[in-house]
Amino acid sequence: MRVKHKKWAEPLMQAHPEMLVKEPAKYAGKWQERFAKKQPLQLELGMGKGQFIIGMAKAHPEINFIGMEIQSTVAAIALKKALPEKLPNLQLINADGAELTSFFKSGEIDKLYLNFSDPWPKSRHEKRRLTYKTFLHEYQEILQDQGAIELKTDNMGFFEYSICSLNNCGLHFDGLWLDLHHSDEQANNVETEYEQKFAAKGQPIYKLAAHFA
Repeated sequence: MRVKHKKWAEPLMQAHPEMLVKEPAKYAGKWQERFAKKQPLQLELGMGKGQFIIGMAKAHPEINFIGMEIQSTVAAIALKKALPEKLPNLQLINADGAELTSFFKSGEIDKLYLNFSDPWPKSRHEKRRLTYKTFLHEYQEILQDQGAIELKTDNMGFFEYSICSLNNCGLHFDGLWLDLHHSDEQANNVETEYEQKFAAKGQPIYKLAAHFA
């Protein structure tokens, strides 16, 4: 997601350190201290403009959520959306998700969400895909035992690749949906901005749910 730079973005983030973190390594092992109370902790890697993670926090007050986004302006847009909601179970991070093991201690996260990640379709870019084995090993490090991953995408090639990659790394599948919006799973589905856009065009949305053994 590429968004034009907005002058208000950086000042807004600087003005709300209680909500948005730019140096997440400082809180490794201490993320629960930033929430109103200690609860299961779930992370969205690549939150975009925040629609999904804000929606999840509103729907599940019994869970603490963190949304991470590398692009500053996009993270600021998510922050702007989140502030009026005053959600005590939501925190945002503006940082590169490639450094997850520096940001979270072993077993600190209960579930990880990967929503509409860049599919990097060219073979030479395989190592950049967020379901490549090196990323999966990092996820396993920060997730608790039997920690879960949920993935949604509109890209069939990336979906098929992810199934193979997760299977090769020994994850157990809890569910696979080839047309999420026309399944029973849709009843509890919190949509992302991209998801609404693609679904409106009639494109099927693919989802998988899996956990580490």
